[in-house]
Amino acid sequence: MATRLRNMIFERQLAPGQWIDELALARDWQISRTPLREALKVLAAEGLVLPVPRQGCKVAEIPEDEADELLPVMALLEGRCAYEAVRKAGEADIRRLQQLHAQLERHAAARDIEAYYRINHDFHCAVQALAGNRWLDRATDDLRRFVRLLRGRQLHWPGRIEASINEHRVLLDAIVQRDAARAERVMHDHLMAQLAALKALRQHEHQAGAPHAG
Repeated sequence: MATRLRNMIFERQLAPGQWIDELALARDWQISRTPLREALKVLAAEGLVLPVPRQGCKVAEIPEDEADELLPVMALLEGRCAYEAVRKAGEADIRRLQQLHAQLERHAAARDIEAYYRINHDFHCAVQALAGNRWLDRATDDLRRFVRLLRGRQLHWPGRIEASINEHRVLLDAIVQRDAARAERVMHDHLMAQLAALKALRQHEHQAGAPHAG
C-alpha cells in the first residue's frame, strides 16, 4: 500500500501540495481506510506526506530554498556513487549502462521529457547499485525520494535536455575508460547543472508571473 502511494507521488498522480482524499482512494482500491492510514504513516515518516491535524495528509513540496540546499548534497553523494561504481563494475555492468544510455539518446532526440526523466532515473539508480556501498545507499536513497518530488522540472528549461544528454555522454565515457575520479567529477557537475537549470526556470517563471508596470 505504501509502495503504491509512493509511486503515485513520484508519478505526479498525487501532485506536490495536493490533499490526499482517503475516502476516494479507499473506495477506488476497495479497501478500508485503516491500511491506507497505516501506509500514510510510513510516507509521513519518510517525509513524502505531511499530516495536518484534523485535516488529513497532503503531499510534501520542496520549497525553492530547500531544493537549492538538497541538490548540492545529492551531487556529492552521486559523485561518490559514480566513483565507486567505476571501480567495481564488470563488463556486463558497463554494457547495461550503455543500453540505458542508448535509450536516453533516443528520448533526447525525440524531446520526450517524461520518458527521458524515467530512464535518467533508472540510469542514476543503476550507477548507485553498482557502487555497492550500503552506507552510501542509505544516504542516497533517503535524499533521492525528495529529488524525485521535483520530477525533473529542470528538463523543461530550453536547451537543458540537450545539455543533459551531453553530460551523460561524458559520464559514460569516463565509466568506459575506467576513470573513477573523472566519473565522480562529471556526475557531481551534472547534478549541479540540474540545479542551475532549475534556478533559471524558476526565475523565468517568476518574471513571467510578475505584474507589469503601466
